[in-house]
Amino acid sequence: MVTLTLKKKSAPSPDQGKPAGRGPLRGQGSRPRPTLAEAQAQRIEQQQAWDRENAQQQQQRDERRPPAPRRDGGGPLSVNNQRFAQNLADRGGPPPRDAPPPRPQQGRERDAPPPRDDRRPPAPRRDGGGPLSVNNQRFAQNLADRGGPRREAPAPQQWQQPPEAPRPAPTTRPLKSVVNPQVARQMGSDRPGMPPATPTHRPPGLPSAEGDRLSKRMTALGLSSRREADEWIEAGWVRVNGRLAVLGQRVRPEDKIVVDPAAHREQAQRVTILLNKPIGYVSGQAEDGYEPASVLLRPENQWTEDQSGLRWHPGHMRSLAPAGRLDIDSVGLLVLTQDGRVARQLIGEDSNIEKEYLVRVEYHHGPRLPDADLALLNHGLTLDDHVLRPCKVSWQNEDQLRFVLREGRKRQIRRMCEAVGLKVVGLKRVRIGSVNLGHLPPGQWRYLRRDEFFA
Repeated sequence: MVTLTLKKKSAPSPDQGKPAGRGPLRGQGSRPRPTLAEAQAQRIEQQQAWDRENAQQQQQRDERRPPAPRRDGGGPLSVNNQRFAQNLADRGGPPPRDAPPPRPQQGRERDAPPPRDDRRPPAPRRDGGGPLSVNNQRFAQNLADRGGPRREAPAPQQWQQPPEAPRPAPTTRPLKSVVNPQVARQMGSDRPGMPPATPTHRPPGLPSAEGDRLSKRMTALGLSSRREADEWIEAGWVRVNGRLAVLGQRVRPEDKIVVDPAAHREQAQRVTILLNKPIGYVSGQAEDGYEPASVLLRPENQWTEDQSGLRWHPGHMRSLAPAGRLDIDSVGLLVLTQDGRVARQLIGEDSNIEKEYLVRVEYHHGPRLPDADLALLNHGLTLDDHVLRPCKVSWQNEDQLRFVLREGRKRQIRRMCEAVGLKVVGLKRVRIGSVNLGHLPPGQWRYLRRDEFFA
């Protein structure tokens, strides 16, 4: 049986494989590095050697080439000019041409004609005077070369006032085109010889002097509010019997009123805002040092749970007006709108929208308000010689009443309670029509949603 024994090769020595006579790269025996002064001295010696070699080569080239003649006939050219001349000769080009004689520095005399005018006589001056200047001679010659002398401008014609035509004698004609009787009287219809101021006919296209104002008629038809009607008429969106309406126009019941659809689209873009008004703010204009509730309509006061999908925009604050009053000591739902239809629906003369209030009261004439006085609150009271409409008044709890009204006279609930011996401690409006205040926090606001309607 044969046994094989594997023997591991020994590692080569450090000096094996290196060329003879060369020391190691590192450690003992390596060449020392030159110092900074030695390296700079070597660099200077190399630069001087290169400069000497270039000078010798340039001297050899200059000795092989003859010096080129100078253009001005002077002595030998400089080294650079000799190189330029030799390059031109090597490329086969002609030697440099002599320079042209220098131009005189002094200008021509004023009366001296130009060189080309030697062949042509000088042009006469238009005013018959002496010879022309150099520039005028050139201008006259150019005109002659282009087809003849310049034509004379026609003499200006003097304006003469036409003879005044004789005015016709005044005649007493009836004012058939006058529509307004007051205008007719101002134009002198009361003078002797003039007909009465009542118009005999109305020219087509002019507003009628009879009937209601157009804006009032549009409000009665439910098309818009009076303010919106005036805006639409001024914008050219209203026509009466096919003709464009004008501000102040009066219409008759049989007249046909047509509103451009653009007005309805513009009206649909107007917003309505619901605000939970706190105490200390007035509904409309500022008064007695109190701020209006509109100052609360800022982006940071918009309710975070607003589901209308709208965000605050500066244009939403333009023409925003409160639709109803809520006195300074009352809180709750306040409506501010840009839509005239909403304002008319809530505060119009024929408005029939319910408004619900929670009123905290105190009664000092007994343990409890008599049922007869409670019935009197529901119907039978008179304010300012005006019989109030029937309303719904009931107890919400032992010290709070619930009022549901269909009209909104100034401080109506407080005055009604005073009439039966009640003192109002707190008043809060919680509903207008079918829109509730809900969980809207005091001092915050939200937009009326598209699916919400007061009626």
